[in-house]
Amino acid sequence: MLLTPCPTERSREIAARVEAFVRHQVIPYERDPRLGSHGPSEDLVVELRAKARAAGVLTPHVLPNGEHLTQVETAAVLKCSGLSPLGPTAVNTMAPDEGNMFLLGKVASEEQKARFLAPLVAGNVRSAFFMTEPADQEGAGSDPGMIKTVARKDGQEWVINGEKTFITGAVGARVGIIMARTSEDHELAKATMFLVELPNAAIQVQRVLDTIDSSMPGGHSRIEIRDLRVSASQVLGEVNEGFKYAQVRLSPARLSHCMRWLGLGVRAQEIAGAYATKRHAFGKRLIDHEGVGFMLADNLIDLQQAALMIDWCASVLDTGDLGTTESSMAKVAVSEALFRVADRCVQVMGGQGVSRDTVVEQFFREVRAFRIYDGPTEVHKWSLAKKIKHAVLASESSNG
Repeated sequence: MLLTPCPTERSREIAARVEAFVRHQVIPYERDPRLGSHGPSEDLVVELRAKARAAGVLTPHVLPNGEHLTQVETAAVLKCSGLSPLGPTAVNTMAPDEGNMFLLGKVASEEQKARFLAPLVAGNVRSAFFMTEPADQEGAGSDPGMIKTVARKDGQEWVINGEKTFITGAVGARVGIIMARTSEDHELAKATMFLVELPNAAIQVQRVLDTIDSSMPGGHSRIEIRDLRVSASQVLGEVNEGFKYAQVRLSPARLSHCMRWLGLGVRAQEIAGAYATKRHAFGKRLIDHEGVGFMLADNLIDLQQAALMIDWCASVLDTGDLGTTESSMAKVAVSEALFRVADRCVQVMGGQGVSRDTVVEQFFREVRAFRIYDGPTEVHKWSLAKKIKHAVLASESSNG
């Protein structure tokens, strides 16, 4: 694989085992009929995880003693899990579970960890993160401050009402984290996270959306929450601190997306490179035509730059910094680079590239969606531009 070096001996060993497992045991499942437009079926997930468990690579970024690999180490492992779109699901590094495990490990109480986190780490259940809301309800999308879902205190319980959309993996999930407004002050929105066991009669899937991507179990659903009652013990962390906890989760989670999709980008490049080397046209191999060879060379450059960007951001997170700025930069740089890689791979392979005979076509669809998921490119750039402006104005003020 084209990767930056694994930073530690343990990460090298784990990454090597994950890569071997994905290449030899997971990739053959990519033509399994249980793969649908809304992701792999539940029985396929169970089957793949049983194989990962037997191979000793289930939840590889969490060590047997509960210790989490550093972010730089995690990058090495998750890149390998992403070699197949089924890889992260098989080894339990898929979104939203990976991000939810990270958040629960940081914020949950010991009782909550035993109740909600342990089954996730064991790979026995999946989870969902309920934050995004429908545009037709003017709810929270890229701007979480617009959140409409409300939780109101009723004695010793909270009652939650609202609608959510693009909730990944809600169908089939057993653990849910719900973000809801817990203040009446619309000028200063405050939110709280609540843990719930699923399914729950008060949480109804209205429909599973038909989206361009198809790698995540359960797809992406529109949800209605009506009079959901939860106890005080189900508050994750502190009341009104939901936005703060979202930042704890979002930077590592969006970087994890970059790690996984980089792995699939490497695989697509391998497939396109092999195709261009074997295929002949106009008297020579395709790769010997500069128009083709240069595209593959550009891919090599983009992939290496993406790998370096990921490791740089991961190293910032490992200092304990939230890495909000760095993760925005990495998310933009990596998602845009990988889309270029995907587009070139399709172009190099011609008709074969738009067929479903290889995973290249799916990579193109998945990474196109990734440019939107976890914050569109334009939102991240807007956020970065604001920080540039504030830094300039602060500098002028201090000098002046």
